[in-house]
Amino acid sequence: MQRTIISFYQDQEQHWVALLSCGHSQHVRHRPPQVYREWVLTAETRAQKLGVELNCLHCDLAETEDSPQT
Repeated sequence: MQRTIISFYQDQEQHWVALLSCGHSQHVRHRPPQVYREWVLTAETRAQKLGVELNCLHCDLAETEDSPQT
């Protein structure tokens, strides 16, 4: 489910985490060569991502658990 990024913070290991409009959070790590998110490296480029939507896996899971089983 798509949710808007409302802010960022760093976890205990100093990895960047996006706080989403639903209240859940999602790591947004830059780990080349697997994941390229150079935009997390500076405050300016992180600020440009405020308001962008990310898929919230927690909301997806909750929706799946709430849907009727067939």
